Amino acid sequence: MQQLSNDQLLSVAEKFGTPTYVYHAEQINSRYQQLTNAFAQSDVKIFYACKALTNINILKYFKSIGSNIDCSSINEAKLALHAGFEPQQVLYTSNGIAFSEIEEAKNLGIHINIDSISGLEKFGKAFGHSYPVGIRLRPNIMAGGNLKISTGHDKSKFGIPIEQMDEILQLIKQYDLHIKILHIHTGSEIDDVEVFVKGIEVLFEIIPLFQELEVIDLGGGFKVKYAEGDKVTDIELLASKVKSAFDNHPNPNGKPLQIWFEPGKFLVSECGYLITQVNVVKPTPDILFVQINSGFNHLIRPMFYDAYHRIENISNPSGEIKTYTITGNICETDTFATDRDLTEIKESDYLAIFNAGAYGFEMSSNFNSRYKPAEVLIENNDARLIRRRDEWQDLLRGQIDIA
Repeated sequence: MQQLSNDQLLSVAEKFGTPTYVYHAEQINSRYQQLTNAFAQSDVKIFYACKALTNINILKYFKSIGSNIDCSSINEAKLALHAGFEPQQVLYTSNGIAFSEIEEAKNLGIHINIDSISGLEKFGKAFGHSYPVGIRLRPNIMAGGNLKISTGHDKSKFGIPIEQMDEILQLIKQYDLHIKILHIHTGSEIDDVEVFVKGIEVLFEIIPLFQELEVIDLGGGFKVKYAEGDKVTDIELLASKVKSAFDNHPNPNGKPLQIWFEPGKFLVSECGYLITQVNVVKPTPDILFVQINSGFNHLIRPMFYDAYHRIENISNPSGEIKTYTITGNICETDTFATDRDLTEIKESDYLAIFNAGAYGFEMSSNFNSRYKPAEVLIENNDARLIRRRDEWQDLLRGQIDIA
């Protein structure tokens, strides 16, 4: 997959300043086409899990290449509709929210997954059989590279535990619920396709209980490469396993089942770069610090998840190799990399942080009253500003001065 060159990234830094998030449209499309090609032999729909990156221009780009969209809040759903998606292209999976949000989703005409007995009962009382709905189940499967992003295990808050199937069936009978979707999502960074197979096997046991079922939603969590040697999800093998499983287990209720996936990070992680500039090079007796004009207020993943992000000195790509610890400029420990071998760094050099498309800007903040970065989209070699960098007035917006 073609990445942006140092010259392209430097051009963005010089034109738009730093720190700036840069997204490469063609890298998104490459990932999306990989999925659609792999699953071409099955009835599969791809829903981009937009919580990873919701800039309205990114959403419009996904619409343009044929993707559907998965949302984790009612506002994400509204953004999707604003970006041009049709209601039938939008999936909303609730989690611990007020029922009024589910009612609003119903009024928007979008697909809905409910993840609690309480929510399912309220939905039944309000709408009965009149509006098809999905159920998010907790399959009690441990998966994912980090406990913080594992969502299907037996201690997880997500989904209705599979052990509560009797209660689900009672509610369906009591309120004549129209169950269209069964959904599971076991976590993120899943490199073993057998995790998905286990989830499918759990569902096959209960599919016969749902007479009006049309969709099996297997969530997302495909692993991408962050560092050399990282194992990634074998998408082609997964597609083969999924096809074989469903070919061998036809729906006993007669209607073929459509399969949905909800990748987020897989589609946008590698498309994104955070371009920063070096403020200070600080030698100490033990550590050679490089302090950049960013921090975990812009990219929290290294501090929050202990995530590895490749970093390159794009100002001096062929210089002498030295060992650095890369930190930020906020009043908090904000280490991006420890004891990292990089080409020689000088003050004012530009550093690029890779794999920054997913949960980068999306989880950013104004901590220390610092500005959020700009965002730039490169499509067909044309770099366009899609979000301006914060300004002074942005820090005051929403505040009420009562003095």
